[in-house]
Amino acid sequence: MLQLSGGRLPDPDPRYADYPQPPLGAGHLSVRYDPRPSAVREARAEVRRQLEGWGLTEPADLADTAELLVSELATNALLHSASRFTLTLTAAHGVLRCEVADSGRRTPQVLDAGMSESGRGMFLVAALALRWGCHQDGPGKTVWFELGTCGSDGCGWRQASGHA
Repeated sequence: MLQLSGGRLPDPDPRYADYPQPPLGAGHLSVRYDPRPSAVREARAEVRRQLEGWGLTEPADLADTAELLVSELATNALLHSASRFTLTLTAAHGVLRCEVADSGRRTPQVLDAGMSESGRGMFLVAALALRWGCHQDGPGKTVWFELGTCGSDGCGWRQASGHA
C-alpha cells in the first residue's frame, strides 16, 4: 500500500502522468471487499457515508458522481479480476481521489459509449472526472479518478493526465 507523503509518484507506464499523493492528515479511508455482487453496492454506500462524514456535500452532485464512478471501477474489478478489491478515498486540497485496487493486470480502456449495455464505465470516468489513471501496483493494478470538492473552476488539480 502507498504511504501518504504529499509527494508525487511516477507511474511506470509512460501513457499516464505522475500522480499526486495527498498529504498526511488528509481525509483518508481504505476498505477491502470480497468478490461478491453486493460489494459494489456496499462500496457505493461507503462513498456516500464517508463524504457526508467529511462534510463534503458541495458541489451538490459530488456524492452522486463519486458513487457512480466508484460503482463502475468496482464492477470492472469484479468482472475482470474476480478478486478482492480495495476502495481508497482521500480528500485534500479541494480534490477527492477515489482508487480501486485489484489483482488484475489488464489496463482499462475508454470505449465509445455507443449503444452497448456494457463497456461504458471508463467512458463515464473519463467524461466526469477531473483526472483519472491507472498504475501497476505489485501483482495487480490501481485505477483512480479525481473530482473537485469545492465547486469552482479553480478548485483542485486540473492537470492533464493523458485521459482528459
